[in-house]
Amino acid sequence: MSPSAPVVSGRSVVAALERAGFERRGQRGSHLKLRHPDSGRTVIVPLHSELAPGTLASVCRQAGWSLPELQLHLASRRRERPSPER
Repeated sequence: MSPSAPVVSGRSVVAALERAGFERRGQRGSHLKLRHPDSGRTVIVPLHSELAPGTLASVCRQAGWSLPELQLHLASRRRERPSPER
């Protein structure tokens, strides 16, 4: 059984891609283009509030990631956040 796609926004996927070394190259409407300087891979991400499972799978394919790899990159953001001071 394949892993189910998480429900994520386009902006959170862009943040995960940028942490992995992808750089913003341009934007047309609600679609952002990112490119990795080493691999040369180009990824187009729609900046929607929720990405459909097929769209998320396409973004992963463009980046050369599997869904579990995407989930690791998304989770790294949550671990990096400092806890709020009281």
